[in-house]
Amino acid sequence: MTRILRRFALGLATVAAVYVLTFVMVMVVPGNPFSNPERNMSPEVLKALEARYNINDPVKYFFEFLAGAIRLDFGPSFQYKDWTCSQIIADALPVSMTLGFAAILLAVLVGVPVGVLSAVHRNRWFNLTTMGLILLGISLPTFVTGSALLIVFAVFAHWFPIGGWGTLAHVPLPAFTLSLPFAAYVARLTYIGMLDVLGSDFVRTALAKGVGRRVVVWKHAFKPAFLPVLSFLGPAAAQAMTGSFVVEKVFGVPGLGQHFVDGALNLDRGLIMSTVLVFSVILVAFNTLVDVVYGLIDPRIAKVG
Repeated sequence: MTRILRRFALGLATVAAVYVLTFVMVMVVPGNPFSNPERNMSPEVLKALEARYNINDPVKYFFEFLAGAIRLDFGPSFQYKDWTCSQIIADALPVSMTLGFAAILLAVLVGVPVGVLSAVHRNRWFNLTTMGLILLGISLPTFVTGSALLIVFAVFAHWFPIGGWGTLAHVPLPAFTLSLPFAAYVARLTYIGMLDVLGSDFVRTALAKGVGRRVVVWKHAFKPAFLPVLSFLGPAAAQAMTGSFVVEKVFGVPGLGQHFVDGALNLDRGLIMSTVLVFSVILVAFNTLVDVVYGLIDPRIAKVG
């Protein structure tokens, strides 16, 4: 319990540091969200809006936004009329989290077995083939794989919709595209972890006593070999579930990623800081969850913590 409380306190400090750094970076960018020439505002209206939202008073804006963020009220969006930042996040975040959860689930279901079998059958054709595919999955940008899958399975085969969101048929292509780099890393980490564990003394002792190879691999060796993968899944899940701008753009998914980029392009300060805060909170939450699961898998870690 002490270890979890310590991680929670560290997480709060991390979120506070992220807020301060994000605020400073947003404020040093020249211009403001109301200075767009397309708005064609009079100087009086522009000055009134800047005073209303404390655009030229960073200290007041810092504490005002922080007080609202604690209440989960991130204020209005300067880009989307009649929408608050909280409404935008509440509308887009579930979409990104659904897509991200599906991608991470696919990454684990594909990457873990591939990594284990590659380690068991090392120096054989299966290992060489999977290592090549892993390298390809890590190297290829998602917009390349996403576009290729879209052309083949949506345009020509008509198996899936070309884009959009709202039905189960919209999930497989973007989820698979988003999962490929994560699956490659999971497979690689599993492979390295299994190689290390399979060469340990307790595995050789179990095999010498006549324990079946399948039992040794999946019951004795897999558990410690999975710990590096578990460490990776914390930040990976947070990254996937808070949206991928490229995948969302390619498949027309109305997630959080494109709102963040649009906010940055339009100097929508509230939207930028609110999305960064949401991302940092999710990242800290998943890392804390990984610490808890770590202690359940290996009690020695809990005792050390």
